[in-house]
Amino acid sequence: MMEQRINAFEKGQAAMKSLYGIGGYLNKSIVEQSIFHLIYFRVSQINGCAYCLDMHSKDLRAAGETEQRLYGLSAWRETPYFSERECAALAWAEAVTTLKDQVSDEVYYYVRKQFSEEELVDLTLAVTTINTYNRINIAFRVIPGGYQPGQYK
Repeated sequence: MMEQRINAFEKGQAAMKSLYGIGGYLNKSIVEQSIFHLIYFRVSQINGCAYCLDMHSKDLRAAGETEQRLYGLSAWRETPYFSERECAALAWAEAVTTLKDQVSDEVYYYVRKQFSEEELVDLTLAVTTINTYNRINIAFRVIPGGYQPGQYK
């Protein structure tokens, strides 16, 4: 059985406070919260963060997200379930998370058709923030399963 290494949220309260500030800012963003939650889940799939997958799947379901869309999220390009704006956000989230070939002009211009410059900054901040949480949770082996929807509001 996996054991948690460090409770960063307890032992690193000062450091974590900065992430909470970003979350507070993003909660007031003009970008739809539903889009943020989709990208949090998708980025957590890419990174293999069990804690965040547990958390965001529960939050998405509590907000009315369908099982069909959750199960199809890793193959979003091959499904008709997501709007153009959601697809653009998912493309951006994947590009910014993997950085395998930088972030291509093709992806950038595709996303810019759906998001203003201000929205794209917020979207990028959301992607980098969930990547940070994923890495903290994976590094310190935070145990999934106990999260309740809305627990960190």
